[in-house]
Amino acid sequence: QVQLVESGGGLVQAGGSLRLSCAASVGTVSGSAMAWFRQAPGKAREFVARISWLGRTTYYADSVNGRFTISRDNANNTVYLQMNSLNSEDTAVYTCAIETRPGSDRYSPRSYDYWGQGTQVTVSS
Repeated sequence: QVQLVESGGGLVQAGGSLRLSCAASVGTVSGSAMAWFRQAPGKAREFVARISWLGRTTYYADSVNGRFTISRDNANNTVYLQMNSLNSEDTAVYTCAIETRPGSDRYSPRSYDYWGQGTQVTVSS
């Protein structure tokens, strides 16, 4: 059974911060990179950040680089996304996913499976 549950979203004023969590069922993320994506109404799903299994390699979309930080705690099967200096462009449903195609395009949703249901982030301007 593979389950991913996001939490931590909410309404925040521009310039504020949120910390998202993605809790996976025990053992489901062993050896796998994970990523955060986001999708706003009427827009395509967008890559946000990716972290390798050991947490030593991270990638960020240009739009969030320097503001967001992805991290993971493998002992607790949890991935985090610290979001600082939020602006209206960050408003979206944020979803975590497990990479299932190592060596493929790390920025493409097609490289990931076992998506969570997402958590809504709304930034007031």
